[in-house]
Amino acid sequence: MSSTKILIVDDEQRIRKLLRDYLIRDGYTVYEASNGRQALDIFNSEANIALIILDVMMPEMDGWQVCSEIRKTSKVPIIMLTAKSDERDELRGFELGVDEYVTKPFSPRTLSARVNAILRRTLGTAAEKTLEAGGIVMDKSAHIVTIDGEQVDLSFKEFELLQYFMENNGVALSRERILNSVWNYDYYGDARTIDTHVKKLRSKIGSKASLIKTVWGIGYKFEA
Repeated sequence: MSSTKILIVDDEQRIRKLLRDYLIRDGYTVYEASNGRQALDIFNSEANIALIILDVMMPEMDGWQVCSEIRKTSKVPIIMLTAKSDERDELRGFELGVDEYVTKPFSPRTLSARVNAILRRTLGTAAEKTLEAGGIVMDKSAHIVTIDGEQVDLSFKEFELLQYFMENNGVALSRERILNSVWNYDYYGDARTIDTHVKKLRSKIGSKASLIKTVWGIGYKFEA
């Protein structure tokens, strides 16, 4: 993965060095920014940044502002770091299109594992076929979803969630199973994360929202 580029954005040099050492050891090319403006400069000048690890509290521009600017032009996966453990912040991050949410202090080994898992899914899908169900067509290699011929704008995590539903057509899935499969087993959030993403996903797929059924007492089922 020597050509795979990761941008670490954090005003604490110690955090950047810790993450950089782990990621370089995993074979990634790492860029660093100590504030939001520098992060945007690097992102806009360096082609093919594959993933961003982004701190919330920073000088110049905070992580929310950086994420909002990046989401205007890119769906690059973003892992948000924060010193606070607040559900409102987590929901705000998901609204802005954050893919993972990690509270400090964290295990660099665990964060590195999350990075590896996300990049395996985003960079390793080129040979897989297209999914089709109920009028929804998912091109996994291009990361594009169309409904009745019209492209739908999904975040990275919404795309993964829909993919998991479509691959398990007709299967009742518990929230815990969805968390383990889409967010990975070591995710530190709770099942409410699933409900938030399902609500957003349903709103984006419009007329196909009814394909994602709520299974009371269990979770959800995609049925097409």
